Amino acid sequence: MDFANVEGVGSPIGAFLRPPEFAGPQGVRALARESSAAVEALRLVRRSRQERRRRAGLPYAGSHRLAALDPVLLVPGFMAGDSTLRLMAAFLRNEGFRTYRSQIHVNVGCTQQAAARLERRLESIALRRERKVTIVGHSLGGMLARGMAARRPDLVAGIVTLGSPVLAPGAVHTVLAWDTRMLVRLARAGVRGLMSEDCIAGACARTSFEETRQPLDPEIGYTAIWSHRDGIVDAAACRDPGARCVEVTTSHCGMAVDPVVFDLVLQALREQRSAISPASRPTAPSA
Repeated sequence: MDFANVEGVGSPIGAFLRPPEFAGPQGVRALARESSAAVEALRLVRRSRQERRRRAGLPYAGSHRLAALDPVLLVPGFMAGDSTLRLMAAFLRNEGFRTYRSQIHVNVGCTQQAAARLERRLESIALRRERKVTIVGHSLGGMLARGMAARRPDLVAGIVTLGSPVLAPGAVHTVLAWDTRMLVRLARAGVRGLMSEDCIAGACARTSFEETRQPLDPEIGYTAIWSHRDGIVDAAACRDPGARCVEVTTSHCGMAVDPVVFDLVLQALREQRSAISPASRPTAPSA
């Protein structure tokens, strides 16, 4: 692997993933902002308790019981798994969406291979539900969602990204670069299922990045949620010009547990659902 185009001394991330106008968070103060994830999770605990008390007084059957029809696939971020979005999935199910796991246990593998598996997962869900699927992706999961929406508009109804640096995937905090370097070294040592040098600085990385920059079908809804307090990725890199961008004050990690973000995701899903014409909603790919 030729590292002549690799950004930064000792960094394994390709320079093309980090355009000059994006720097990424730096230093201890940026990481310290991520400590608010505990507070954001506490807010969710409080609201969940209130919601359980409210639902406890409702009859088992009634108009408040929403039929879960529209499929939503949730995709976790880098070094995370489906369990990190479990609480968001439960929230969306209570609001009338049928949620699906990405079947990613830990998101540390080759992005191109992850995209191929995600495509098969989308096909399965769309065929089963007989309609297109909306994807909610956190961080790297959002970049996978953005690429999949461009690649398979016949499968994707809309996407919602949470702190996903689609404009500059390499504009990340040094700590994340260290994690990436560790994965590369383990892959070089023979550990399977991890990102290799090609996945973060070679043709594989370039192909994945180019997919996330392809134009989307105008009928595909796209909401990008970002935070100026993000201590992991460059906030500006999350503001895709092709998306409806919504700002929050949540930490990067906290986006998976913050009830404010949950409400915005729900709002985006409802808006995307209402924007789809009844004639086109039940479409699914041909077998």
